[in-house]
Amino acid sequence: MSTHNPHDEEEHKPEEIDTSQGYEQSDVRVTGIMVFLTSLAIFVAVAGILAYGMGKVINAGMNKEDGPPSKWATTADVRQLGNLPSSPELQHKVAELTQTFPTPRLQTDDGNQDVAELHQREDLLLDNYSWADRGQGKVRIPIERAMELIAERGLPVAPAVTHEPLLTGDTEPAVAAPLTSGFARTGYELDAAAAQAAEQRRPETGK
Repeated sequence: MSTHNPHDEEEHKPEEIDTSQGYEQSDVRVTGIMVFLTSLAIFVAVAGILAYGMGKVINAGMNKEDGPPSKWATTADVRQLGNLPSSPELQHKVAELTQTFPTPRLQTDDGNQDVAELHQREDLLLDNYSWADRGQGKVRIPIERAMELIAERGLPVAPAVTHEPLLTGDTEPAVAAPLTSGFARTGYELDAAAAQAAEQRRPETGK
């Protein structure tokens, strides 16, 4: 059998707010605001004291490492020096130095263009005849012709090499496979070649 208590309804009933005046009638609770501001001020003061103390400790350690002031170790105020005057003659000299600066120079890219130019110079030597030593009559021949001559005549037989006896625990070094598969183009060169081939095919497709 259930019982009904009228006091329970009064306790769970929401608080009624008088809105007849059109504004908040209760005062602001200043206690919470004062506690927050006081805590914030204490925190700022403690943080400032800790930062000041840490700065003193760091400066004391640096001064101890630098040693006492002398004519070789002094603090200079660079603001007294002022700015350097703009001199066209000085700028011209700087431009000349930067243009005639000896190698190795600072690269303006990530090195892909330098590698491509290196491979182009190597291709000129590998695919064409050139003088190796004009005085002795030595000529560089293309690599394709060199491989044909080696296939016809064979490689020269090197004389037998005498080996010293191995020490205890040593083994004869041997290469099981070539370390590299030979010359290979870089990704930058492959992309440049593909772009050049696409440019050459474009007029043909336009026709």
